[in-house]
Amino acid sequence: MERLELSRKDAVALIDGVFEDIQAAVVSGEPVKIPGFGQFKVRDRAARMARNPATGAQVKVPAKRVFKFLPAKALKEAVMAKRGARAASASKAKKAPARGAAKPAAKKAAPRKAVTRKAAPRKATAAKKTTSRKKRR
Repeated sequence: MERLELSRKDAVALIDGVFEDIQAAVVSGEPVKIPGFGQFKVRDRAARMARNPATGAQVKVPAKRVFKFLPAKALKEAVMAKRGARAASASKAKKAPARGAAKPAAKKAAPRKAVTRKAAPRKATAAKKTTSRKKRR
């Protein structure tokens, strides 16, 4: 809205129109390609036999049509570049030193403080029951 200086009503109408056109094209079976973003299309999946993991019994999965989005290379690279920057810095910190390099000095662990526990107050108990054993004569 702000970038194109449109009213909110016009922007909503524009976006809704684009989505309706994409939906109509995909439902009819034709792929919709948006350069630099990706491709929307429908694929037909054949019927197949699957296995129920709980019982091991074979189950027939019927044929069906599925909606699929394939991201464009530019979109994939942009997402991976954003994530890769954090992953690269984290992996550098975790890497082992090169062969022949001096190992870092081991750090001594700080001594642990002894945990003192308060003794739980004892309850007054009745005399313990003794199990009677049969005496042999």
